[in-house]
This record gives sequence, structure tokens and C-alpha cells, in this order.
Amino acid sequence: MTTRDPHTSIKRDIVAPWLISAIAVGTVATLATATAAFVTAKFSRSVVIPTDSATENLRIYAVDLDAGTVTLGISADSLVAGRYSLWFAGGTGHARIGGILSVADGRVVRTLESVDYGLLQDARWCRLGSWYFLDPRELGFEVHDVVVETEVGPAPAWLIPAADLADGAGPDAAGSAAFSEVPVANRWAILVHGRGVRRAETIRALPLFHELGYTTLQVSYRNDGEAPKSPDGRYALGDTEWHDIDAAMAFALEHGATELVLMGWSMGGATVLQAATRSSARSYLKAVVLDSPVVAWSDTIVFQGHLNHLPEPISRAVMATIGSEVGRTVTGQSQPIDFKRLDFVARAAEVVWPVLILHSDDDGFVPSTASRKLAEARPDLVTLVPFSVAKHVRLWNYDPEKYTTAIRTWLTANV
Repeated sequence: MTTRDPHTSIKRDIVAPWLISAIAVGTVATLATATAAFVTAKFSRSVVIPTDSATENLRIYAVDLDAGTVTLGISADSLVAGRYSLWFAGGTGHARIGGILSVADGRVVRTLESVDYGLLQDARWCRLGSWYFLDPRELGFEVHDVVVETEVGPAPAWLIPAADLADGAGPDAAGSAAFSEVPVANRWAILVHGRGVRRAETIRALPLFHELGYTTLQVSYRNDGEAPKSPDGRYALGDTEWHDIDAAMAFALEHGATELVLMGWSMGGATVLQAATRSSARSYLKAVVLDSPVVAWSDTIVFQGHLNHLPEPISRAVMATIGSEVGRTVTGQSQPIDFKRLDFVARAAEVVWPVLILHSDDDGFVPSTASRKLAEARPDLVTLVPFSVAKHVRLWNYDPEKYTTAIRTWLTANV
């Protein structure tokens, strides 16, 4: 009979402390890796999957229709002066608000200019939007509903003849003649909206271009809720959307344009820059105007990561995911996005036309850093008009006189 050595038995049965530590560290590392992968995938999908709605998280405390006031909660948006859209009831209601009347006790009272549809007095939550106008006909212009044929299908657009060629201003004249019968100026401005919104965002610039003698084309593009979807139904951050602007440029040339100006808001700015450098019609381009533009997506994605308390390596991983063939299985993209091609700080030497940039340093969504860097790199062609407290694409809302005067003066001097 063999006698067991108790000391030997203990050594065999007890797991060494170093091994427990190694297993624990490995488990934590595995969990951290899995968490990072999940966050990266979620962030990546949020960048490329289109959305046409935003969270209504601004509290409505009171509505006084007789006095023409609305009392809202305090937020970064509700404290900025100017005129804005107020969306409520899940986007089914729309009102317009104006100046700030008072701020006290965690509430801000603002002028209620109109309620266009919906029962605002029954709403408890809302969101503020930058595109104040809903249809160009509100401004009394002759408006023609036209279609731009793109590679993904027909994209609706508004066409407004130049002031001196219109049949006669006024809502009753809108669409009074077939577009083919309407004379148009040889100078066209093509206006391109941003991410998650529609062409109504561009209406604010319409009166100025009309005044300066431009025929304007306010376009839709793939995945914006009005134009057809792309085959993958994903944003490409301008890397494919520019094809639809290229089609709009061709449309303009086919209908008498000999000079083109492109204007883009936010992601529309990134799309405009791609069209300006890649379109077969780029030789007709005379100037580019950008409102709160994405000049370099890398800056914007890192900034958005910081807003969501994510470390920069996660943001870099997001760009690697969106920009790789492997990442397509995560995001559903049909092709990866070329972030180098979307970086106009790095591509500053390719700018060969006058550029006006209007950007607020407190943008809160697209940082103004890349806009400033582009202006610094190309002072010969790029002019930056800075704002300080206007937020993202709300420069016109905050200070319409400064906004309009800046564009008017610059266009008059450069085109």
C-alpha cells in the first residue's frame, strides 16, 4: 500500500496564485476587447446608417397662443438667439420660434411666431431645427418641381429661375409654366443639404442667390428620404453622394448654365468638395460656398467620439472599419469609404476655385478646426468667416444679416 505525501497532495490540488491572476487578466482583456469591438461596431453603423429623425428631448413647459410665446427647458440650442423650426409630436407637428424674451428658473421664454401643423399646446417635448422654411413657395418665388436623373434613379429638386427671368413672383405663379418653357440665367447655384435633413435646409440661401441673378437648383440625393436609396442604403459621407450632385451639374448645363456655384451644408459641404474635384463638369465651376462643412471627416469622427466619452483609439477603429473591405460585414456598406479622399486639409493643393467657408467655433457637431486649417493652407483662394456662438448650420438663424452680407460681398468680388 502506497502512502500519500500530504505536502505533495497539496501542491497538486491547489491552483497556483499566478495562474489565477493570469486567467483573471485574460478574462478582463477578453471582455475589454469584446466591449471595444461592440462599441466600434455600433459607432460605425451610426455613422453610415441614414436617419431622418432626431430625439425630441427639449421640454415644453408652456404654450400661450394668445400671447405668442412658448416656454422651453434650458439647453445649448434653446439659449441661442435667432429663428428656428420647432418639431414636436414625433416630427408630425411643426412650429416656428423667434427671439428670447426671458431666461429664469431653468426655463427660457421665446417668441412663438407660428404653428404650421399639429397641436403644440398638447406637446411636452420637442427639438429645435435649423431649417426655418419648409418650402421655397413660402418666399413667393416661382418654383418648378423638376427631376434630376441620377445613377440610382430620379431625384426631386426645386428649380427657381433668376429674378429677372421669372414669369412673376408669387405663390400663384408657382409652376404656372412647364419648366422647358421657362428662360433661365446662365449662372446657376446648386444647393446641397446636409446629413439627416432634406433640401428645405437650403431655402435660407435662396433669396440671396435670387437677388444676385442666379437660377437655383435645390437638390435631393441618395438616402435622404426624398431621392432613391443607394443599393446598400448607406451614407458614404460624400464619397458616393457626389455622383448625384454631378448629375445635377449636368442637368444645369443641359438647361443653359455656363457658370456654376456649389453651396453645401455640413455633409453637403463634403459632398460638394467631392463633386468640385471629381465631376466631369468641374471646369464650369466658378466658386464654392460652405456652411459648417465637413472638410475632413477624421476630425469630425474623433470629435464625435469625444462627445460620447469614447477614447480616440475607438474613433480610429471606427474609421478603419468604415474604410475597409472587412468592415462591410459590420456596416452593410457596398464599398469602403476612402477617408484620405475626403480630407481636404490634406488635399488643399487641389483647390483651384474660390471657396467661402462660414463656420462657428462652438459648432458642437462638426469642429471648425479643419475649416480653419484649410483657410490657413490656401489663403489665396479660401476665405473663412468665423462665428462664435451660432452652433451647427445655424449661422443664418443666429445672425442672418452677417451671414447674407458675407456671402453677397464675397460672391460679388469673386464670381
